[in-house]
Amino acid sequence: MPSTPPPRAASDLAQGASGPTAEPTTRPDDGAAAPAAALVGIADALPSAPRVARLRLGHGKGLWQFAAWLPALIVLVPMFGIVAALGAGDANTRAILSHMLDTVLPEYALNSLRISLAVAVGVLAMGVSSAWLVVHYAFPGRRVLAWALILPLAMPAYVTAYAYTDFLQFSGPVQTALRQTLGVDRLSAFPEIRSWYGAAWVFAGAFYPYVYLLARTAFLDHSQRFLEAARTLGCTPWQAFWRVALPLARPALVAAVALVLMETLADYGAVAYFGVPTFTTGIYRAWLSMGDRVAAAQLSVCLLAAVLVLLTLEARGRARLRYYGAPGRAPTTARRTVLKGGRGWLATLLCLLPLVIGFLLPAVIMLRLAVSELDQVPWSRYGEWVYNTVRLAGAAAFVASLFAIVLGYAQRQAPGRATRAAVRLVGVGYAIPGAVIALGILTPVLRLDTWLGDLFGADGLVLAGTAGVLIYAYLVRFLPAALQSVDAGFARISPNLDASSRSLGVGGWSMLRRVHLPLLRGSVLTAALLVFVDVMKELPATLALRPFNMDTLAVVTSHLAADERLAEAAVPALTLVAVGLLPVLVLARAIARRA
Repeated sequence: MPSTPPPRAASDLAQGASGPTAEPTTRPDDGAAAPAAALVGIADALPSAPRVARLRLGHGKGLWQFAAWLPALIVLVPMFGIVAALGAGDANTRAILSHMLDTVLPEYALNSLRISLAVAVGVLAMGVSSAWLVVHYAFPGRRVLAWALILPLAMPAYVTAYAYTDFLQFSGPVQTALRQTLGVDRLSAFPEIRSWYGAAWVFAGAFYPYVYLLARTAFLDHSQRFLEAARTLGCTPWQAFWRVALPLARPALVAAVALVLMETLADYGAVAYFGVPTFTTGIYRAWLSMGDRVAAAQLSVCLLAAVLVLLTLEARGRARLRYYGAPGRAPTTARRTVLKGGRGWLATLLCLLPLVIGFLLPAVIMLRLAVSELDQVPWSRYGEWVYNTVRLAGAAAFVASLFAIVLGYAQRQAPGRATRAAVRLVGVGYAIPGAVIALGILTPVLRLDTWLGDLFGADGLVLAGTAGVLIYAYLVRFLPAALQSVDAGFARISPNLDASSRSLGVGGWSMLRRVHLPLLRGSVLTAALLVFVDVMKELPATLALRPFNMDTLAVVTSHLAADERLAEAAVPALTLVAVGLLPVLVLARAIARRA
């Protein structure tokens, strides 16, 4: 997974998909930048100033490149762990792999493939159609739907799976009502929610906002002149969409679908609850049920190969996210066509349907379960679950934000190929499934525990099974999300401020502390919030690496749902949704400004 920029965090998607953020430029008539430009000129006029600046930059470049590569090497440790585990197999491992190859491995591949294909079709249908309608047409409820369509980002896929299972299973309200109405004992033709197509339904509803956000931004950035030109050449609205707008948005759609499929392949909670065997569930089965980490590592390689393909597609799509209009002319604001009567309400229904599937219906179902059986919730332990979750998420958010600041500042101080390569390697963590990260971390940690035990005579495990290892897994997984926000904050700081600071004798860490950090306060808080929410919802790595007797809200929700105690699982699940709404509402506010 090298040579790929990290997938964009949700807060970045609303700002546009037109490529990397350009550094602000300074013109001579910029009043705010005039003092800085004057100081740079004075420094350049002094005979020794250029030489001193070059010496300082050259002396510190190696240090900042090391600071950039340190997080990259930390992210690569799980990959090294997987590779190390591959060469540690024995006859038992070969027997397990041979048995899996003859029995379940083809099923893992088939289910992963058909779920991915179905999800890709579903998110494209829901995301592109709703984005096109919101951007180019005016209809009842459009301004609300423009931002409400991203609400499924707050709903973990496994929570959606629990809700639909309660709603659509044999004893659920839908089948019960149909049996009573039809006077039958069983509905043999009713689709089974616990199936691969049920999982695809859940994933499509949970992940379509990725496509909606990038498609909406692409449609907004397209100049209205292109569509008007197509209409004057005789194209119908459908032909203009299919032959002009869609090709222009294709790179953004490729990147969005690649992100969706990476999330789909990485999911464990929903497919495990539905009993659908995929590569992710197979890794856990080989690791925990069969007790062979080497076999699980070899399955992880298969999953990583699929992710590599998706990362390559996403990188190529991101590289083509460019839009060039006429020189000196801004894109024309889209003039929305007013849809009246039945056509307007049909557009409202089409945009409302994805929102109902991905957020409103699951939220109502879980809320009904929570309210109906509040007395079943173990309130005595609820505070402990919240405390564990907040403690782990807070620590991971702090460490990830700190690493993101150092890495972002290193890019600013030592730009070049080496630093860019380190940043791209850091971005790989966001695409690695949590199960693979957990397995890749545990292999070197166990070896380190053995070495520490021999060195200090310690009995048992020293590092494995501690909160520190779990926070490390969170750092590998979610550091790219923090880096995106912090990097965007650095891009908004003019390079003239750096030059002015150096001319006044302030550089290195002192410049970061005295100049950049005060200006980065908002970006750092956003980065911490994104990581905090992602960690709270993370399930696969938490299940595998958490300390004994330390349950988080995500783990408790999964365990209660696995025991078919959905009413008890509803309260911790809704807590996760409520916290997940925080960054989504921030993003929704930004979208509402452009609605």
